[in-house]
Parts: sequence; structure tokens; C-alpha cells
Amino acid sequence: MTILTIDGSHGEGGGQVLRTALTLSAVTGQPVQVTRIRANRSKPGLRPQHLTAVRAAAAICAAELTGADLGSQEITFAPQAPPQAGTYHFDVADAAQGGSAGAVTLVLQTILLPLALAAGSSRVTLRGGTTVPMSPPSLYIEKVYLPTLFDMGIRARMTHRFWGFYPQGGGEVTVEISGSATLRPIALTERGDLERVDGVAFVSNLPSHIPQRMSSRAAALLRDGTFSVQIEPRHVTAPGIGAGIVLFARYTGAVAGFDALGRKRLPSETVAEMAVDRLLEHHRTLAAVDPHLADQLVLPFALAGGASEATISTVTPHLLTNVWVAGHFNVPTLGVTGEVGQPGHLAVMA
Repeated sequence: MTILTIDGSHGEGGGQVLRTALTLSAVTGQPVQVTRIRANRSKPGLRPQHLTAVRAAAAICAAELTGADLGSQEITFAPQAPPQAGTYHFDVADAAQGGSAGAVTLVLQTILLPLALAAGSSRVTLRGGTTVPMSPPSLYIEKVYLPTLFDMGIRARMTHRFWGFYPQGGGEVTVEISGSATLRPIALTERGDLERVDGVAFVSNLPSHIPQRMSSRAAALLRDGTFSVQIEPRHVTAPGIGAGIVLFARYTGAVAGFDALGRKRLPSETVAEMAVDRLLEHHRTLAAVDPHLADQLVLPFALAGGASEATISTVTPHLLTNVWVAGHFNVPTLGVTGEVGQPGHLAVMA
């Protein structure tokens, strides 16, 4: 089979180009070469979470690999078998001397769909960063992405053992995937009324007043009498120090998620305000799907085919790049309408 070559620096040019290519290669059996991986980043090439994703994808489909090394800007990936269900363990720290807080959710994104389509159930344990910058927190995956996939025919359940924050990492999640899924199209165009906002304000190894302050500030900004607000202050178990808030806007026909992470000298109230601002920005658009879910719907939409479509609160370069990568493979074509930074529409093209 002729190998596909994909320019990893195209568009947004981040690790998602690689992850999308790996997922579709594993599912379709199409060998792929990804060049110029993260070429424009301050630290180009494979970082620990990217290398872990490569190794994980290879493990589930017995792929032949070249270039799978830390810092590599080019890999070839050639599946030798369909994705195989099983019990898997992947630790981002194994790809970096001295450990890493690389995002386990990005590794999961790479292998979730191939394992969901494989014959038989799988259990995947992932160690590393569960709630770190520049990636969806594991709580978002659990509460937004997996329920959306459930509506498309995929059965997967996530449990948290430890949370992992930057820079220590050390978090652990387990995902049980039923397998043998038949993906079906979905229409996420009408979100309906906002029924409630819930979420978690969380800290690890910090004073107890911090999650309460985040929770109280977010609730005060959101409470207007037309929907309920319930944000839980929570102390979580993690090896290192961390803080943040994740909010979920639950509409009658959709759910959207928004988060903000704490850092030194950033007041707790400001962290809460950042997450609330993101939620309200989405809410004002009337769209059903938040920007992060839009990115993650590209692959299930492409693999389900049919008439899948979604209204999106913000078109991002990340989304457009993901659609571009999917267009290299023999899957239904997706299209995006709308300008970057504005509301838009994602759909499988007729």
C-alpha cells in the first residue's frame, strides 16, 4: 500500500496533526509518514506525550515504526494488523528521563477510537498529566467527550485514581472501552435551554480556602435565577501542587465544558472568572458545541459518515488543521463553514 506523507507543520502545526494521522492510520490500515513534526514550536519534534501516543498507537495495531524517538521530526507508521483489544498500560514518564507531566488525555485521544472499533473490550491505564495546560483535562473527557461518543454508539468509562499537574505529573486514569462499536451519525445543532451549570473547583496540596473561593466566585458570576448552579469545591489526590476549575454548561440537547488552571500569583477569583468568561462566550453564540469538542468530533464524524453535523461556538485553527489531516485518508470528507474566531458549522459533506 502506498504510504501517505503528511506535513506536520501544516496549519496549526501542533501535535494534533500527528495524533489524527496515527488514529486514522490505525483504523484504516493506511501507512503514513509524518514529516516536520511540530517544526515551528519552541521545542520541535516529539515531546514525551507525542512519543507515548506513537508507541501506544503502534502497540494496538502492531505497527512498524521508524523515527520514534524523543525530538524526532519525522516518523513512519505502518500498521501490520487491525487494532487489537486488550489490557494496556502507558506512562508518559517512560518517554522522558526524569519524568514528565505530558497529557494522558492526548494519548487517549489517539487510541480511543481504534480500540472502540476493535473486536472485544479493552482496559487502558494511562499515567502522566491529567490536568495540564494546552490539553483537555481528564474531567472534560469524562463529562463531555465520552457522553457525546456514547450518543454515537461508543461505550467507554473513565475512572481517576490520581490527578496529575504540571510539572510533577504522576496522575493516573483508567478507561474501560467496550469495543465492537458501530459508529452512527449525530446532529448537534440545537442545544436547547440551559438547565444548569455544574463543575468542580479543585486543589491538591493547597489550603482549603482556595477551592471554596473559586467555587464561590464562579457561582456568584453565573447565578441569575434562570438556571441552577452547583460547583463543588474539592481536594484531589495528586503527587504535586495544582489548582483549577472545570465548568459544565448542561443544555437540554448538549453539554459544553470550560476550564482554567491556577498558577503562582494568580488569584483564585481570577481563575474562576477566566472559566466563566469562556462559558459565557460560548453561551452567547447559541451554538451546541464548544471549541474543544469541535476538534474532537472530527474523527468520529469522519468514521461514522452519514449526516453528522454540529454548530460550533468558535472555529479554531486547530479544528481546520484536523479536518485537513482527515482529508488525506479514505474517509468521508468534512467541511467547516465560518471564519476563525467566529461561530461556525462542522459537517460531513454529501
